[in-house]
Amino acid sequence: MSVHSTSTIKADAFRPEQGGWRLFWLAVLGTTFLVIQSLAATARPESLAPLAEKVSPAVVNITTSTMVEGRTGPQGIVPEGSPFEDFFREFQDRNGGGNRPRRSSALGSGFVISEDGYIVTNNHVIDGADEIEIEFFPGAGQPADLLPATVVGTDPNTDIALLKVEAAMPLKFVKFGDSDKALVGDWVVAMGNPLGQGFSLSAGIVSARNRALSGTYDDYIQTDAAINRGNSGGPLFNMDGDVVGVNTAILSPNGGSIGIGFSMASNVVTKVVAQLKEYGETRRGWLGVRIQDVTDDLAEAIGLAKEEGVLITDVPEGPAKEAGLLARDVITSFDGFEVKDTRDLVRRVGDTDVGKTVRVVVFRDGKTETLRVTLGRREDAVDGDTSATGDDKLAPDETEKELLGLTVSAVRDDMREELGLEPGSAGLVILSVDETSGAWEKGLRAGDVITEAGQTKLASISDLEEQISAAQDAGRKSLFLMVRRAGEPRFVALNLGE
Repeated sequence: MSVHSTSTIKADAFRPEQGGWRLFWLAVLGTTFLVIQSLAATARPESLAPLAEKVSPAVVNITTSTMVEGRTGPQGIVPEGSPFEDFFREFQDRNGGGNRPRRSSALGSGFVISEDGYIVTNNHVIDGADEIEIEFFPGAGQPADLLPATVVGTDPNTDIALLKVEAAMPLKFVKFGDSDKALVGDWVVAMGNPLGQGFSLSAGIVSARNRALSGTYDDYIQTDAAINRGNSGGPLFNMDGDVVGVNTAILSPNGGSIGIGFSMASNVVTKVVAQLKEYGETRRGWLGVRIQDVTDDLAEAIGLAKEEGVLITDVPEGPAKEAGLLARDVITSFDGFEVKDTRDLVRRVGDTDVGKTVRVVVFRDGKTETLRVTLGRREDAVDGDTSATGDDKLAPDETEKELLGLTVSAVRDDMREELGLEPGSAGLVILSVDETSGAWEKGLRAGDVITEAGQTKLASISDLEEQISAAQDAGRKSLFLMVRRAGEPRFVALNLGE
């Protein structure tokens, strides 16, 4: 028996008069079509049934109930002052009154993570509930009856809750996967109880990663797998049947799925769950600084060679202050990791064990320094007094002047409380901002207070003028300002070309 390759064609077949070129291109197209078919078959499984059968026993429906106060009168039935108001009040009184408490129910999803009955869901699914009941996938060898659940612990910051049920048998469970390995374009499956319709599966792909919605510790996987109300707390599986996310939120104008869903990444969830299981609460590391991102113009004003790290705007009482960190320091490295931005630093600090001593590298006065900081606990932290108190009680001048697109005046005694400043503190209050200026583009507004310029405290307009001149003489393109709004500090690099 002889085997012939479809790509092996005799040399004389390329003669135009014999139609060789046509045969050649037909062979190429045929091969290409076979390759595409092969790749498509590899990329998308023929059926998700085996995966669904494998993981569905561990997916649960969650029903919660809460006692809520009833209506106190006919409001919402008839307008207040309506001639029918008395009639409806009498009707309610005859039927037990309008203040009778009633029981409100809600539905959600979750999944079992251990044979002894630990279940993960969203905090908002069980928040405020008086009773929590767990329903298991029917016919899957799990308990047939509803089981009551107790709350082990919750974390509102990541919207994760850990529940526990007592079952007469070992429960089937699923494992967490590595969400960092979930790539954009990978197939994923969401399971849960959408719109209270019972167990349901939807499939899609990872649309994006590292999404932040509103929380400090957010790290969401975005997916187009259909997620609806009731899916909250359910698992997002990869094709190996490992949980890579907890379905949490959707972006929708009408409350239904439009293909933009968000699942909290499993690498965040596993750390939270471990702490809830051990302590019943979270214990995140706390550095004790207020920070902002470093922009190009801030880097130039500070003297950094490139845009990197995060800028410390304030250091209240806490671990950082005890270790010697200062406002205007730029943190470039934390515990051996390069710091990319504020979100990156917050997450790294939060993931670090409470009480651990870490190395923090900062850029200060043109050079780098390494400090050792012993982290506190975020949940125990109470922000200290972060307002700037001037040590020098210089008499402010009463004049106004326009500089760099700003009309400024020295802070007067009668302004401090309204501006959120400490008694005796100095600075320049912005009275107005030219809307065509760079100052407006940088977000400066009337009512902001400039407390420092070029790392020097300001007590008068002449102080600001001196710092402008000094920066220009040094060849700088921008001036480094500390600005407070309602007492909260931030740094701004203002262009000197204004």
